[in-house]
Amino acid sequence: MSDRTLNLPEGKNVEPEENLEQHAAAGSSPADGPVQAHEPEPAVDAVPGAPEEEAAAAAVALAIDGEGEDRDVDFQDLSSKSLKEILSVFSDIIEEGDQMKMYKYSEMIKAAFYKALKREKIAAGYVASAGSVPASGTLPDDGRQEMPVSVNPFAEVERGFKELYANYKALRSAYVQEMERKKEENLREKKAIIEELKNLLETTEDLNRTFPAFRALQARWREAGPVPQSEVKDIYDTYRHYEEKFYDYVKINNELRDLDFKKNLEAKISLCEKAESLIEEENVTRAFNQLQKLHEQWKEIGPVDKEHRETIWERFKLASSAINKKHQAYYEGLKSEHKENLAAKTLLCERAEAISVREINDMAGWNSATKEIDGLFGEWKGIGFTARKDNQKIYDRFKAATNKFYARKKEFYAQLKGSLQDNYHKKVALCEQAEAVADSTDWKKTTEYLISLQKQWKEIGPVSRKKSEQVWTRFRAACDKFFDNKSRNFGGADPEQVQNYRDKMAVIEEISAYQPQGEREDEEAARAFVKRWNAIGHVPFSEKDAIQEKFRDALSAKFQGYSGYLHDRQASARADRRRDTPARMERDRLVQKFRKLETEIATYENNLGFFANSRNAEKLISDINRKIETLRNELGELEMKIKELDSAE
Repeated sequence: MSDRTLNLPEGKNVEPEENLEQHAAAGSSPADGPVQAHEPEPAVDAVPGAPEEEAAAAAVALAIDGEGEDRDVDFQDLSSKSLKEILSVFSDIIEEGDQMKMYKYSEMIKAAFYKALKREKIAAGYVASAGSVPASGTLPDDGRQEMPVSVNPFAEVERGFKELYANYKALRSAYVQEMERKKEENLREKKAIIEELKNLLETTEDLNRTFPAFRALQARWREAGPVPQSEVKDIYDTYRHYEEKFYDYVKINNELRDLDFKKNLEAKISLCEKAESLIEEENVTRAFNQLQKLHEQWKEIGPVDKEHRETIWERFKLASSAINKKHQAYYEGLKSEHKENLAAKTLLCERAEAISVREINDMAGWNSATKEIDGLFGEWKGIGFTARKDNQKIYDRFKAATNKFYARKKEFYAQLKGSLQDNYHKKVALCEQAEAVADSTDWKKTTEYLISLQKQWKEIGPVSRKKSEQVWTRFRAACDKFFDNKSRNFGGADPEQVQNYRDKMAVIEEISAYQPQGEREDEEAARAFVKRWNAIGHVPFSEKDAIQEKFRDALSAKFQGYSGYLHDRQASARADRRRDTPARMERDRLVQKFRKLETEIATYENNLGFFANSRNAEKLISDINRKIETLRNELGELEMKIKELDSAE
C-alpha cells in the first residue's frame, strides 16, 4: 500500500498515486485536486455509498505527506529564467526521478521554455517580426518566416529540450504502465479476498474459526493497493456488500458486536489523545512523523458504531490539522534559515579562496595560513545545513578552495625539503662548536663566542620538524652547560679576581703542606709565604674576609713562636687597608656589579632563542628585549662611574 494512503473512518482508503494516474489519463493537472498552502495534494477516490470517505475528503491534505511545496526549485520564477536555466531545472527534476514532481511541472516547464525561446530569438534578431515563433520552426500561417543571421543558434538548444521531454515522456509512460500492472495485481488480490469472504459466509456456524478468518480478510483488504479506476466502484461495492452481509448473517450475538465496536472506539479515542498531545511537542518533525504512525494505526482499527463514527473522526482530523500547520510553518522558517546559512558559507568560501591564492614564501606564513584554514573549517561546522539543492554545491566550492591551498602548501614543502637538510647540517656544526667550549673557564671570551654562534643559528633557515627539536636541544644543552658553570663560579665576577683567589688558595695549601725544618728555615719560609701572599692582587669581594682568615689560621698553625714575619703581616694589613679605601671599595663594588650585569645580559641573549618555541613567544621576546635594553643602559652608567673613580685615584 502506498505510504501516502490516507486512512479514513471505518477502514476506507485513499490512494493518491492512483488518482494522479487518473488525472494523467484525463489530461488534467494534479493541482485540480485538494490543495493546502499551495502544496499538490492527491485527490480522494469517492466511493459511492461511503459517506465517511466524502466527509474525509476535505482532510486529505492533513494526513498525507506534509513536506510542503517543493523547496528545491522556485517554479513560480520560471518566466524570468534563461533557456539554459530552464533546461537545467528540467534536467534536475528528471535525474531526481520523482514522478509526482515530473508530472506536476513538465508542462509548466515546456511552456516556459518556448516562451523563453521566442524571447531570446527576438532579442538575438533571429525573428524577422514580432509574430509568433512556432516551436517546430515552420512558417507561420501569415507567411512570415524566420530570418537567420547566419545559422540557427537555437536549434541545438531546442533539440536538447526535446530530448529531455522525450526522456520524461518515456519515464512517465513506463511509470504509468507499472502502476497499471500493480493495479491489476491488486484487483486480482481483492477479487480473491471477496471470493474467500463468500466462502466464509457459508461456514458462519463455527464462530471460533470464521470470526478470526474474517478479521484476517479485512487486514488483507487494507494492505492491498489501488485498483484500476474503472473497477473501483464495483470492487468496493462488492466488498462492502459481503462485509455487511457477514455482520448481518453471521450468527454472532449483538453483545459481541457491540463489544467489538466499543473496543474500536476506545482505541480510536486513545489515538486522538496521542495526536492531541503531539500538538505541544517541541520537535515539529518528530511530531509529524509520529502523526503518520498514528494514521497507520487508525487504518488498522475496525469500525465504530454510527453514533460516534463522525465525531471521533472529526476529533482526530482536527488534531492532525494543527500538527500539519505547525509542520508547514516550521519548514517555511527552515527555508529562511537555509538562505542565511548559504550566505554564511558563501562568505567562508570567498575567504578560503583568497587564502588559497595568497603569496606565501616561508614556513611561518604557511603555518599562519593553515591556522586560518583550520579556523574556517571550525566556522563551517558551526553553520547549519543549506537547502538540499545548494548543500553539495557550496561544500564542493569550499573543498575546492581548501584543496588548492593544501596542494600549494605541499608543493612549497617539497621544494623546501632540500634546503631543510642543508640547514640541519649547518646547525649540527654549530652544536659541535658549542660543545667544544662548553667546559671552558675563559668566561668573557667564551661568552662572546657562544653569543656569536647563537646569532649564526638564528640566521640559518629552518630544519625539518622531525629533527628540529633534537638539534635545538643539543645546541641549547651545550650553551646551558657553559653558562651554568659560569654562574656557579662567583656569579660572573672579574676573571682576574677569580684567578687571584685561586692563587691565594694555592698559597694556603702550600702552607698547610709545609713541614717544619728548623727555626731559621721556618722563619724564612714564613716570610716568603707572606711576601707571595701580598704580591697577589684582589680576590672577589664576597670571598675577601674568608680567604684572609684561612691564610692567618694556616700561618698560626705552622709557624707558632716565630715573630719575624709579623712585621710583614702588619705591612700586609696596612697594604690591605690602603687598598680598602672607600673609593677603592666603591670601585670594586661597581666592577663586580658591572661583571654581573654583563653575565645577566649574556644569559638573556642566550635565552632569546629558547623562547621561540613557546606559545607566547612574541610577548616573551619583547619583554626580554626591553630588559636587555634597560640593563645595557645601566651598564653604560656603571662604566662611566668606574672611569671617574679611576681618574680620581
